[in-house]
Amino acid sequence: MFERFKPTWMLNSIYSLTPADLKRHGIKAILTDLDNTLIAWNQPQAHNDQIKKWLVMMNEADISVIIVSNNNHRRLQKFAQPLGINFIARAGKPFGFGVKRAKKQLNLTDDQIVLVGDQLLTDIAAANRTNIRSILVKPLVDSDAWNTKINRLLEKVVSHYLLKHNLLGDEWRNKLDG
Repeated sequence: MFERFKPTWMLNSIYSLTPADLKRHGIKAILTDLDNTLIAWNQPQAHNDQIKKWLVMMNEADISVIIVSNNNHRRLQKFAQPLGINFIARAGKPFGFGVKRAKKQLNLTDDQIVLVGDQLLTDIAAANRTNIRSILVKPLVDSDAWNTKINRLLEKVVSHYLLKHNLLGDEWRNKLDG
C-alpha cells in the first residue's frame, strides 16, 4: 500500500537537476510542482536568477518543463506567464488528472517524463499512479500553507513506514546518480 509513495530519486533541490543527468536517464520532460519545489509557497512571483538560469538551461537542452500544480489558474498564470512556462492548474494530485493532461501535451513515452515535487502524498503518488518516474525534493522553506500542514503530518507516518521497510533512501543527493 505505501509503495505508491516511493520516489524514484531524492534530491536536495530541483535546481540540482542538470540536462546531462536527465538525458543519461532518457528524460525529455519535467513536470514540476510549484509551491516549495520551484518557489517558496508564500512567494507568488519569485522570479529570481536561479529559476531563470535553470529554465534557460533546460530550454537550451530541449527539455520541456510544465508546472503541474493543485493551485488555481490565477496563481499559476501570475508565476508562469512571465517566464513562458506551460502549466496545468487544479491538477488533482494525487489522482493524476493533471499529470495525464500534461503527458498528452508532451506526446512522449512514460519513461521520458519525470515529476518533481516536495510531497510524497501528492506529487510522488501522482507520478506513481500515472506510471512516470519521480523526484522528491526537500521543501524550499520549512513552513507550509494550512492545507499542506495536514499532508505533512500524514507524510511522517508514510515516510516512517518507507524508511522502516527500506523503500525510501535516507540520503538526499545533489545528482540523480550519486
